[in-house]
Amino acid sequence: MKSNASFAGCVGVTLLAVLFSFPGRSLAQGGGTSPAGPVNNNITQMDGRQANKDVTEEYLREQLGDPPEQAAYDAFHKASDQDPDKKIHLGLAFLAKYQKDRYSSAVYEELVQTYYDKKDLASFYTYSEKGLTLFPDDVHLLALSGWVIPRAFDSHDPDADKKLDRAESYEKHALDVLGTLVKPENITDQQFAQYKLGEQVIAHSGLGMIYFRREQYDASAKELEVATKGQAAPDPTDYFILGADLENLGQFKDAADAFSRCAQMPGTMQDNCKKYAADATQRAANSR
Repeated sequence: MKSNASFAGCVGVTLLAVLFSFPGRSLAQGGGTSPAGPVNNNITQMDGRQANKDVTEEYLREQLGDPPEQAAYDAFHKASDQDPDKKIHLGLAFLAKYQKDRYSSAVYEELVQTYYDKKDLASFYTYSEKGLTLFPDDVHLLALSGWVIPRAFDSHDPDADKKLDRAESYEKHALDVLGTLVKPENITDQQFAQYKLGEQVIAHSGLGMIYFRREQYDASAKELEVATKGQAAPDPTDYFILGADLENLGQFKDAADAFSRCAQMPGTMQDNCKKYAADATQRAANSR
């Protein structure tokens, strides 16, 4: 069995390649409490992409406000992701004029997503914290922030433990809020269920990584099993960390299965996952 230290080093290197594989956009939540649609990201089902877009726009059409404000939001929302600097400029201009209004929580969500896509963690943290100060029950900002912190974790940071504590509080609060949400009238039951599932997956994925960073492998494995269960396109990092958890718990056969699932997903982690699947399979055979 590999030591905890060797797995920590392995995971740290691997995460450099996948760090900026980021949860997708959830968009408007009606003032931070009412969801607009399902989440689309590399953690949840990718077939939710168009549904998320359609539901978000439907929700906003039902909540029409001041025409200049709506025009400013539309310009930001429709700005191409291929031009992040323009999108950021439009987002900051909107927030400077409409600090806490109809679309502000949605702007914060897209804005922090854009900063993360640019690998600008400092700005991501700045605006996620600003957004959560204004919209403390915004499920997506909570889940997203709690997901990022343990993935960008630096054990040498003097505030590392405090950041993990904050991330844990974000994810737990996101799950609490999800449990009390009331479905908006213009959203279907299926869309509402997809939205809630997507956010729950992000939150459990975040908790799994938080507990792994604390070397609480049993707790981490339980969260990641929830995050990956029944997902059409789960985050391969979740399977990799789940494999590391199970390896550290001496559950080699299950660890090999988790690594194998990761190895089935094309991407930068595939080769490493194949290697660790083979290693765990050999350890399972040797332990008989």
